[in-house]
Amino acid sequence: MFERPTSSTGRGGLDSRSSAVDSRSGGGSMERTLFDRLGGMDAITAVVQAFRDRVAKDDRINLKFARTDLARLTKMLLDQVCEATGGPCQYRGRSMKEAHAGMGVTTGEFDALVEDLVMTLKQFNVPKGEQDELLGLLGPMKSEIVEVRSHEVGTALPDGFQAAPALPG
Repeated sequence: MFERPTSSTGRGGLDSRSSAVDSRSGGGSMERTLFDRLGGMDAITAVVQAFRDRVAKDDRINLKFARTDLARLTKMLLDQVCEATGGPCQYRGRSMKEAHAGMGVTTGEFDALVEDLVMTLKQFNVPKGEQDELLGLLGPMKSEIVEVRSHEVGTALPDGFQAAPALPG
């Protein structure tokens, strides 16, 4: 299991293989994707799993996931973060607006989710620059997810809400 890795440069990060050289370039320097700077798929998987576990324990927001298939959620989060950061994955899930329609997510609950993500990124010693870059990619989704302008947290899903089906097999 991934445990709070620190890069050999002391900068931190999701994995100790971080460097300023992209290995695919044959050793030449070039701008690395956020995906690579975060440590690639293994590191992103470790962070997403830790984030999912943190959210499940957070009473401010965990009721919103009461009917969620965790395997599906994990797969969708992995694909979304991987694609957004320049990785090889393709997110094939519903739009954020579609996926969260009818959940009654409050501003307070969205903010709590972001706090959980930041705490998870810090747990894995992700440098502030990469944290900010990732949050900048995911932050615009707020307007597609929040349905209730309220600082209230811990609200239950509406009775009529239908969660996405579980992943096959």
